Amino acid sequence: MTYRLTRAQARRIAVRAQLLTADRPAGIVETVDALTVVNIEPTAAVAPSADLILWSRLGWPYRSADLVRLVEEDRALFEWGGFYRTMADLPLLRAEMAQRPHSREARDWLAANDGFRREVMAHLRDRGPLRPTDIPDTAQVSWRSSGWTDNRNTLQMLEMLVLRGDVAISSRDAGGRLFDLAERVYPAGLPEVAPEDAARERAERRLASLGIARAKSVAQPIEPIDVGTVGLEATVEGVPGTWRVDEAAIGDVAGFAPRTALLSPFDRLVFDRRRLEELFEYEYLLEMYKPAAKRRWGYFALPILHGDRLVGKLDARADRKAGVLQVNAIHEDVPFDASATAAVQSEIDDLGRWLGLEVRGAPG
Repeated sequence: MTYRLTRAQARRIAVRAQLLTADRPAGIVETVDALTVVNIEPTAAVAPSADLILWSRLGWPYRSADLVRLVEEDRALFEWGGFYRTMADLPLLRAEMAQRPHSREARDWLAANDGFRREVMAHLRDRGPLRPTDIPDTAQVSWRSSGWTDNRNTLQMLEMLVLRGDVAISSRDAGGRLFDLAERVYPAGLPEVAPEDAARERAERRLASLGIARAKSVAQPIEPIDVGTVGLEATVEGVPGTWRVDEAAIGDVAGFAPRTALLSPFDRLVFDRRRLEELFEYEYLLEMYKPAAKRRWGYFALPILHGDRLVGKLDARADRKAGVLQVNAIHEDVPFDASATAAVQSEIDDLGRWLGLEVRGAPG
């Protein structure tokens, strides 16, 4: 059976799956569990991405200190591949970790630097947790790339060992990440899951978090955005091709409770730009890598969700020294009515209060 959905129904399924309705989740762990992943991009033009993602779901009760405690003390969450995840999902990643690194270049580099790898592990065993700068670079073969990793052998080795599950990120502070042996960060006694079962469960959890997704989409380096054959087949009115939809979401379409939210540019609702255009008819590009003169919406513009539509972008920057959330512009993709204007301004005011900053600039 193929379900036929309107665009509005598909959007509501996606928004509800991402916990962006008026029915807010109860806590951080519950939120991360439902989302499956929370992006850790640290750029803090407004706030770090993980904080924005969690605040947009939980609202004023959310505090970044609670996230730190859950990661670094309670070990209820962990960091892998640039995302926070629940520790309960670690068994589902073991098979993926065992296949890392994927590229032949990286595998050859690890093999050529086996002595260096053993030295890094010994330093962590004896003195961890450590920063990359705390570990001598004794690589037999230097890492070569066209990017920022060129010649940064210790960091590159640690990154690969984290992806392999031998090393884990123990904590973060103003100086960056601290690394330790995985056995001292990850709890013992977690269940073992067969690779094929893990792959299917990850796909099922991913679809539940997205609500609706393509069976196959653009490959991602760490966390996929497609779901394979799990869920139910669906079509969306006015959009070519078929989709997979979470079975539990089909029955919940009628109970949609809308609200307004300001989203991180790395939010999973907006991360898949093709899906964003097809379902929401919304154009978005993160412009912090563009020269200022070429930006249309701003350095770190926040997508604005209003009900089941993405209606604009908020160009704002937190000036913590001045104690100000400076609103440079509110870009309206469609003209806001009075209700939307009031709701968006209320969210901006709430964002300022949560950050402890005075809101200045723009109309309102």
